[in-house]
Amino acid sequence: MKRIAIVEDEAAIRENYKDVLQSHGYLVQTFANRPDAMLAFQTRLPDLAIIDIGLGEEIDGGFTLCQGLRALSPTIPIIFLTARDSDFDTVTGLRLGADDYLSKEVSFPHLLARLAALFRRCEQLKAPATPDNLMTRGHLTIDANRIQVYWRDEPIELTVTEFWMVHALARHPGHVKSRTELMQEAKIYVDDSTITSHVKRIRKKFIAADTEFDCIDTVYGMGYRWDSQSS
Repeated sequence: MKRIAIVEDEAAIRENYKDVLQSHGYLVQTFANRPDAMLAFQTRLPDLAIIDIGLGEEIDGGFTLCQGLRALSPTIPIIFLTARDSDFDTVTGLRLGADDYLSKEVSFPHLLARLAALFRRCEQLKAPATPDNLMTRGHLTIDANRIQVYWRDEPIELTVTEFWMVHALARHPGHVKSRTELMQEAKIYVDDSTITSHVKRIRKKFIAADTEFDCIDTVYGMGYRWDSQSS
């Protein structure tokens, strides 16, 4: 049974989410603030975390918690569920490593569908090792069994969403992938600006490892392309 952590400072909302998720078969652990959640995560990680941004007196406590959780695990699925729906907050949340960013106005069926999609992606990555799960493109190596990408034999720590986007681009070098196609292959359902933010984060992580990295081309008006000639 999957374990979900909810970090939400408003008790009524927290318990409402908990009741719904439990009724759909999830084990749910709730926290009202960042320190309590972080202390628990350091002992045992959940299978997925749902985090609000404002946590009590910490206006951006959820952002801080996301950073801390990412430091503990580069792959645990993280969803921001918040009333703050500005582009700035959305981009900030994704840049900090969240896999998804949802408004509290989202319906429960929609939220449950997003959770199921994230869990499906994680399960796919636990499939038995096969040669098909290893991919090499120049200096890039993708190991789908370990949810790990390597550049020049050095690991690049990507989130689950970022991993699948790189996988989708590198699988067919030179082919342009539209933002819609990237969403489908990464199994996420977000707007175009969110895809753009994910790509920026991916580039930044590769460039941090290799300042000469230039393998993701932006094809204006169309999408993105993996350029193996640059590797």
